[in-house]
Amino acid sequence: MVRKGMVFSVIGVLIMGLVFLIGTCGGGESSPQADGQVELSGTITESGSTSVKPLAERMADAFMNKHDKVRIEIGGGGSGKGVSSCAAGISDIGAISRPVDLPESDLITYPIARDAVAIVVNEDNTVEGLSREQVAQIYTGEITKWGELGWSEGGTITVYCREKGSGTMDCFVDRVIEYAGDEEEEIVKKAERVDSNAGIQAGIQSDSSGIGFVSLGYVQGLKVMKLEGVECTVDNCLSGEYPVLRRLQFVTRTCPEQPVKGFIDFCRSSEGQQIAEEIGYVPLNLE
Repeated sequence: MVRKGMVFSVIGVLIMGLVFLIGTCGGGESSPQADGQVELSGTITESGSTSVKPLAERMADAFMNKHDKVRIEIGGGGSGKGVSSCAAGISDIGAISRPVDLPESDLITYPIARDAVAIVVNEDNTVEGLSREQVAQIYTGEITKWGELGWSEGGTITVYCREKGSGTMDCFVDRVIEYAGDEEEEIVKKAERVDSNAGIQAGIQSDSSGIGFVSLGYVQGLKVMKLEGVECTVDNCLSGEYPVLRRLQFVTRTCPEQPVKGFIDFCRSSEGQQIAEEIGYVPLNLE
């Protein structure tokens, strides 16, 4: 029979451990300024998803304006790099535009916005919209001419595609290619492989016959196609009507201390979500 004293000792140890964890996740010490705002200082490094990059840059600028002793360095490299750099302790924050995989599940995730993957073409293209099956047929080589879709002057379709490890690619494959019953391996070998959203954006801007897929933050200078008859707008994403949606997330290796915690909290605050909406991303529903 277990003695009561031993039970209380075990409970005490567990409670102390819980208090320690909560304290650790609460971040390091900071001091209040005269106006009541917490004074933070230090350098924060972030790397990863190019879909997150424009949003992270704007949020970082706003945060540094509030805390002039904090410096935030925003990088890119794709979701895969965000995970690996964060896990290795190279970056304080990793940015990803896909769910974490099982081997990455020890990382702590913080959604900072929602995003749509937009199907985009050159502004000269006269086709107004496509179904997901038609997009999949383009990417697997079943449809090769714009004339098959109603644009007789369009010529041969140039397929622009992201590299493996891209969160945007993962979402596109899941919600478009696999939705249509195809596999990622079936994407045509002649596809132009590009390592960033900005690369696809630039490629299609200069290629009247091109088609690609990008984050909402990279649709400037491109024609955004209706998908299943639904326009890719923030309102249609908020309602869930647009079919290719995902979360944009930060990840950390451990519970963050200041100033990292303060920056993540700011991104998820109403002020941070307003920034997301202002630059074309879909704000989180945190109410």
